[in-house]
Amino acid sequence: MRRSIDDSTDDHRADEDDRPPANWAVAIIDDCEGCGEGELRIALTLEEVGRSGYGLVAHLAPATARRMRVAIAAALREIGEPPD
Repeated sequence: MRRSIDDSTDDHRADEDDRPPANWAVAIIDDCEGCGEGELRIALTLEEVGRSGYGLVAHLAPATARRMRVAIAAALREIGEPPD
């Protein structure tokens, strides 16, 4: 099972040669080899725009996904943005 949740590109300008734009995607999966039979994971994929299949995929357990959510909320607060 794979259920896509959201995806988009980062906010780099397309003309920045040293930092090409990246795609990100978040999905729910239940077929993570090495994670435990049938355990649900949050899959976070990061890859360069136009290089589909060459990025990195992190399989996050619920506790790890929550930790990432807390870190992003803290970073938003640090730059003066409410974390919603």
